[in-house]
Amino acid sequence: MTSFVKVVENSGFSAAARRLDISTSMVTTHVKSLEDRLGVLLLNRNTRKVSLTDVGRTYYERCAQILSEIHDADQVAVSLQKKPRGILRLNVAPHLPLTIARSLGKFLSLYPEVSISLNVTSQMVNLIEEGFDLAIRIGPVSDSSLIARRLAPHRYVVCGAPSYFARRGRPEHPSELVRHNCLLFSDSYSGREWHFAGPDGQQAVRLSGDLEANSDEVLRLAAILGQGLIYVPVSLVASELKSGELVPILAEFRPAELFINALYPNRRHVSAKVRSFIDLLVDDLRNPSGM
Repeated sequence: MTSFVKVVENSGFSAAARRLDISTSMVTTHVKSLEDRLGVLLLNRNTRKVSLTDVGRTYYERCAQILSEIHDADQVAVSLQKKPRGILRLNVAPHLPLTIARSLGKFLSLYPEVSISLNVTSQMVNLIEEGFDLAIRIGPVSDSSLIARRLAPHRYVVCGAPSYFARRGRPEHPSELVRHNCLLFSDSYSGREWHFAGPDGQQAVRLSGDLEANSDEVLRLAAILGQGLIYVPVSLVASELKSGELVPILAEFRPAELFINALYPNRRHVSAKVRSFIDLLVDDLRNPSGM
């Protein structure tokens, strides 16, 4: 179709071939194949010039319009790849909305042609089937079909309220946690185990308690009220640790370090909105003072 249009616009096969940077015989073959497929003669040919038949004139007008629209579509695709725009659909782990909230605001300010749709789930979703561009999750990546980019460490702390320690005492070793009321996050990748790294090396302690929930906010409030101990991201309880409403314990037995990961489908070309948001997150999460 392109060869046919270029022959018409350049008044000949040789001139069209030069514009397309292919051989004249190739242009001739393309136009003949088009005529054979349609079963019509599009061009009158003689030794001096080519001219459109009546059918060819109508067909040329439609072809020129179609090729122009294809060019416009190509330009839109290239533009979308270069400049963030459209809806960025995010799937985020429950602990993370507060962690990335400032980055979301900054991203929308930097790229006014982008809007964000954020969905919070405890379990990882199928990004392609459910239409997500990107997932921000904590911990190991189980799906090998996804590209994972490590964004930043995600520190955890074990803590409780002073009123709890006044009643139950303060554990000095992870093994002592089995005698305490440990409030559990039901959708944790590690189940009922809390993981530690310390003088004794890596260890996992299997625990129980009278409250299990898939809401970190419920667990945080229960701990503040003195109900039990929680194992949560530092960012979730930063203000309570600062005020003394919650007190950290087992500092020498550091909770195993996890990482915040950006996950996206294994595609050859990553869209500008996804690439730009990941780059912004990396900068913000690794340099929080710059946020």
